[in-house]
Amino acid sequence: MIQEKLFEYQDLGYREFNSKLIPNIDKETMIGVRIPDIRKIEKSLSIEEKEQFLMDLPHKYFEENMLHGIIISNMKDYNKVITNLEKFLPYVDNWAVCDSISPKILKKNREKVITNVLSWIKSNHTYVCRFGIGMIMQLYLEDEYFKKSYLDIIAEIKTEDYYINMMRAWTFQVALVKQWKEAILYIEKGLLDEFTHNKTISKSCDSYKIEKEKKEYLKTLRRREK
Repeated sequence: MIQEKLFEYQDLGYREFNSKLIPNIDKETMIGVRIPDIRKIEKSLSIEEKEQFLMDLPHKYFEENMLHGIIISNMKDYNKVITNLEKFLPYVDNWAVCDSISPKILKKNREKVITNVLSWIKSNHTYVCRFGIGMIMQLYLEDEYFKKSYLDIIAEIKTEDYYINMMRAWTFQVALVKQWKEAILYIEKGLLDEFTHNKTISKSCDSYKIEKEKKEYLKTLRRREK
C-alpha cells in the first residue's frame, strides 16, 4: 500500500536526475519521488501503518528508505528512535538516505546518545559510520557540547572510503566555523589524510560562514599530491 502511494507521485524525469546524484545504487530501485511528496505521505500515515512499515526491512525502493528515515526523524520517543536507528542503519546503502536521517529528539538527549554516536563511528559499515560522524557535526560542535576528543576520533579514522571521508571533511569544515582555534590545528599540523585535509579546505573556501582572511590562510595550507 505504501509502495502504491509512492508510485502515485512518480516523476521519471526526477528519477533520471536523482539517479545521477546517487550513482552507487541501481536506478531500478528508484521510483522518482521528490522529498516534499515523501513527507506528505509520511504525514498521511497512521501510527499503525508507520509501525508496520518500520518492521518491513529490507525495503525494495530508495524512496521507501527515505520514508523510513523521515518517520524515525519525526519520532518523539527517544528510546524508540534509538531502537529503530539500530535496526535501520545497517540497511542504509547511500549518502542521501544517510544524511536525511536527523531525529529532532536527539538534540534533547545529547548526553545519552553520545555513547551510540561513538559506537556508530567505529562501525565497519560505510553509512553507519558516516551517520555517526554526521551526528558529531550536528550535535556536538557548539561551545556548550564541544569536546576536542570528538575531533580526535574523527581525525584518527583511517579509511579509503569516499563517503566516510567526505563526511569527515564536512565535519571539519563546520568545526572551522564553530571551533576555529581547535579545528585549525588539525589542518596546520597535517593530522588528516591528504584527501580529507584538502576537501576540508575546499569546503571551507566555498562556505559563506568563514571570513575571507581565513579562507586565504587555508589556501596556503593545501597539500600537494606527491
